[in-house]
Amino acid sequence: MQTNIKIGLVEDQDLVRQGFKSLILGWKDMNVIFESEDGHSVPRKLTGLKELPNILLVDLQLPNKGDLIYSGAHLTMQLQQEFPQIRILILSVQDDPVTMANLIEKGAHGFLSKSCSPSELEHAIRSIHAHGSYINEQTLRALQGRLSHGKATPTPKDDELTSREIEVLRLICQQLTAEEIGEKLFISAKTVNGHRNNLLQKTGSRNITGLVMYAVKKSLVEVN
Repeated sequence: MQTNIKIGLVEDQDLVRQGFKSLILGWKDMNVIFESEDGHSVPRKLTGLKELPNILLVDLQLPNKGDLIYSGAHLTMQLQQEFPQIRILILSVQDDPVTMANLIEKGAHGFLSKSCSPSELEHAIRSIHAHGSYINEQTLRALQGRLSHGKATPTPKDDELTSREIEVLRLICQQLTAEEIGEKLFISAKTVNGHRNNLLQKTGSRNITGLVMYAVKKSLVEVN
């Protein structure tokens, strides 16, 4: 039996929000359990829920909080502190590399342009739910451009990672599950998870997205 994926929508335009909701409800094993037309009230609203969404789809351009700017980036950073178990997929009409890289660095688990296809949106949601991130080629290139200019957090030397850990890291960047990685490397999923935990500790990453950023900076993954 498949696990139901609980989705939240943070979008100020009602027509757009309802369009996303209708689309998502048409996909198997997904349900929309939370909606908000602004970002600044989301943490308070989440506190009152009996169950939290697994993934929040967050519009980057959200209404301000009075005179204060409060965008999807601000919400992402606040949720990282208060609800770290919730994964965040940013949706935006802006798809420039700087914006994408900034959002991933701030803790977003994925980024999509609002011009993406329904099939890519579904794939991104499922990838974030199963693997903890969705990093497509466009986002990888954005990260590579940012990290190559030295704006990333200092990372360990390559020789601190074992050859097996590097193998696991490269497969993680391909969005494979622990079971799938285990099958490729002829090791158990438990062993894969052990390597993943070691990678998180050695690289100082908070999550899978952080591991992808490390791999990009160290040129351990190819970007077409």
